[in-house]
Amino acid sequence: MFNGVEKECPSPTEKLARKESLKVQKQNYRQEKKRAAKELSSALKDPSVVIMANWLKIRGSLKSWTKLWCALKPGVLLIYKTPKTDHWVGTILLSACKLIERPSKKDGFCFKLYHPLEKSIWAVKGPKGENVGSITQPLPSNYLIFRAASESDGRCWMDALELALSCSSLYKLTAKTGKEADISTSSESSHILHLLQSTQLTETELLQLNETVLLGNHHMEHDGFSDKSEREAQDDWDTAANENGGRLTEESDMDQSDELSPGPQATAYVEQSTEEMAEAGEASQVETVSEENKGLIWGLLKQLRPGMDLSKVVLPTFILEPRSFLDKLSDYYYHADLLSQAALEESAYGRIKQVLRWYLSGFYKKPKGLKKPYNPILGETFRCCWLHPQTNSCTFYIAEQVSHHPPISAFYICNRKDGFSISGSILAKSKFYGNSLSAILDGKARLLFLGRDEEYVITMPYAHCKGILYGTMTLELGGKVTIECEKTKCIAELEFKLKPFLGGSCSVNQINGKILVGEELLATVDGHWDSEVFIHEKRSGQQETLWNPSLDIRSSRLKRQVVQMDQQGEFESERLWQHVTSAIMDRDQLRATQEKFVLEEAQRKEAKERGDKPWTPKLFHQDPVTSEWTYRHMDLQPWDPERCLVQFEKDGVIQTQEKSQRRHNVLSYSHSWTSQQKAEVNGKRRKASSQPSSCSQNTESSSTTPEPTHESSDNEGFSNQCARCNKEMKDIALIEASITSIQKTQQDIQRNLVALSRQLAHQRASEDGVSLTGRHCLILCVVLLSQLLLNYVFT
Repeated sequence: MFNGVEKECPSPTEKLARKESLKVQKQNYRQEKKRAAKELSSALKDPSVVIMANWLKIRGSLKSWTKLWCALKPGVLLIYKTPKTDHWVGTILLSACKLIERPSKKDGFCFKLYHPLEKSIWAVKGPKGENVGSITQPLPSNYLIFRAASESDGRCWMDALELALSCSSLYKLTAKTGKEADISTSSESSHILHLLQSTQLTETELLQLNETVLLGNHHMEHDGFSDKSEREAQDDWDTAANENGGRLTEESDMDQSDELSPGPQATAYVEQSTEEMAEAGEASQVETVSEENKGLIWGLLKQLRPGMDLSKVVLPTFILEPRSFLDKLSDYYYHADLLSQAALEESAYGRIKQVLRWYLSGFYKKPKGLKKPYNPILGETFRCCWLHPQTNSCTFYIAEQVSHHPPISAFYICNRKDGFSISGSILAKSKFYGNSLSAILDGKARLLFLGRDEEYVITMPYAHCKGILYGTMTLELGGKVTIECEKTKCIAELEFKLKPFLGGSCSVNQINGKILVGEELLATVDGHWDSEVFIHEKRSGQQETLWNPSLDIRSSRLKRQVVQMDQQGEFESERLWQHVTSAIMDRDQLRATQEKFVLEEAQRKEAKERGDKPWTPKLFHQDPVTSEWTYRHMDLQPWDPERCLVQFEKDGVIQTQEKSQRRHNVLSYSHSWTSQQKAEVNGKRRKASSQPSSCSQNTESSSTTPEPTHESSDNEGFSNQCARCNKEMKDIALIEASITSIQKTQQDIQRNLVALSRQLAHQRASEDGVSLTGRHCLILCVVLLSQLLLNYVFT
């Protein structure tokens, strides 16, 4: 009896059985625990068990971004510094995480992994038992914000993370008495596990799991930055506010990895995949017209008169080259590295000879047959760039159609690091002469060497097409061109010669010219503009090859980088003419004509709606005095290695990131963070066990900075704060400059006063010495007179 209630007492046999059963259960429990840990460890170490792996930008506690390699596995997200997975940064446990898309005004796609109860999402140890991770900027403990390069990549990552979250149940094991533990998972999860454990994942299998391809591209795109070796932090301001306090903060996209491209402000360029290039000689400049196309030409010729301007005439599509005229103008910069070498030449003659070599390098690239590029639509733009591997710089090319009647194309080329820029505009004219026509490129290009303040004015030859009515249709270049520098008095004159009536194949594409300094002839030039050109030095009498587009030269020329079509604007050349180009490549002349008519009709409709209102170009403006078109964002200051970090392009704007901007961001952030520390009196310090230990190293605020309770989100009020911060920093800078100036003035005044006091003391000493000597003389005279008087009296 126990408190008046009869209590059952188990027998000794039952007690022993229960004890043995509990012992077996504990033993099974320990075994299953070890097995679960072993399976999870092997899955983490197995390189074949990967759902997705790619580069992602991760925002740190200091509101700056670092590009890190992320490998997604079932239930965990491993973060490394490089794809080699040698430098582990941290491991996120996905079992307790939630995933949400995060809106942002910046380029790319943001999403967030977070713990709903604001607990740590990090594992204590790494996949190989690491206790200390690689050194990076501090990362938040209870959430992490990621940024993918594009929306498609971001959606792919979110789908993959949802898949990994569902796969986390594969490692939740339950211990059962007398039986092996089963994996708690659905049939779908079993299929997923089978796929993950296979040696190779196929795209078809992954598509069966999700409509989105989970395997990302492991190769990084080329960003439009001019200096790979100096790829430092690109400030990327983002408006943000704290979720509960509304505190404004600043975000700087500072990429701390040297081998990675800067922040997402720059345009992403990729190497051009295909390119058409004809062989040298007359064969590539001859067009055989079919009978069907001859009928189109005769119908066109009936509308023409000798001397008529062809700018308003609609040409048949079979003679069109499948690219815009703005694109064709970029053919002159595949050898822009010659200009980089010219800027380093010490003598003026060496520079103009190198400029002439570069000028000749722009003609050998030509289409097969007699082709004419598209007439650009008003407002059409084109941009590309060339990476210079020798100087780790980049040459950017920007062009825009600034006028339609008359058709004017403006262009700007710049490589500040290598010290040159080119600007100009071309008015395309064409004249019909019966059996021939000429396309005249009226305009000038101005080449400027930034470090020397030397400007070279360059003109262009005209294109001549003959054999329209009878004979073989042939395209040639003709006319006289000059390259002239007013400062150095250097002039290069070239004459492109047309083939004479009785000339042979050797007389095709001939060129000759000379180089003068003032009135003195230094060298003569002759050859063929699409092959070898020789220069004869008058002083030494030697002859050497000035330019020869051999196979080695063609293969070693700079690779052009272009913008992918899905990243282009509506009025960028490739995207604007894509349907016409597709029809021409498919040899569907009817569809090409229809697509071309659609564009031309839309242009006419827009011009009619605009009426008398003048067109305002986006990237260029016309000088009211000289009437020349100039780039709106032109920067002609010489490159300063101590101040300039990197040159890049975004939305047609070429700009330079400077070190002073980075210092300004650091100071602005310091001011903002100090305000936060004062406001958050009860802020919690980050614990070493709550996140990767790498997060607490190599940063000043990693172990002493309070962890923000909530992440900051985009807020429009940041722009006001940014403006105020800019103004405050400018005011502080002005005050510091004024104080420094006052201190220098005070020092100068003090030095002058000291010198003046010394001069006065010396002058007084001199005056005292002179007066003392006079008094002594007077006394001596009195004594002498007294002596004489006494002698006279007594004698």
